[in-house]
Amino acid sequence: MHRNQLLQQLTSYTTDDSTEQLFITQFLELLAHPDAYQRFHLPGHITGSAWVSDPKGGQILLTHHAKLNKWLQPGGHADGDEDVIGVATRELREETGLSAHTLVSDQIFDIDIHVIPARGDMPQHLHFDIRFWFFAEPTLALSVTEESHALSWVKRADLASISRGNESMLRMAQKMDRYFEVNNKAPKANTTIQNR
Repeated sequence: MHRNQLLQQLTSYTTDDSTEQLFITQFLELLAHPDAYQRFHLPGHITGSAWVSDPKGGQILLTHHAKLNKWLQPGGHADGDEDVIGVATRELREETGLSAHTLVSDQIFDIDIHVIPARGDMPQHLHFDIRFWFFAEPTLALSVTEESHALSWVKRADLASISRGNESMLRMAQKMDRYFEVNNKAPKANTTIQNR
């Protein structure tokens, strides 16, 4: 999914979440800048993340981020790559070492804008994060890199406490829950996601 496709999806993106609704305009404004995908573009830039669950939605794969010292979904900078699905997929592989995973849908699963604290010569800035849903089997081997303190499959019921009430992660979990409530089955590739 490149810039024009992302713009099209954001323009038609619907959500019942009032915070996400506010983000849409901000994403569209950011994407008007040619350097929106570059980490040097301030005050913010595009990042891509992978929301990874097991096929039944009972567990979620999280990384304990070394720099931020928080449990988060895998993700990171685009660094000029405008294929944001490719960015999310690359970050998932690099940060977890998973040998196999499936992209549930090429539609946006969630969007978020969050503050990244100043570090070194990089001032405080914003990540404009595009999230996609993947699933993988929890039995597969994981590989911790220097970007993480640990990797763990977390029970859905434990997400609120482990994430310290992270609103955007809980929002994604609720979207996942609604999918399973409505469909009562594991998603297939290119599933239509209703962000309501």
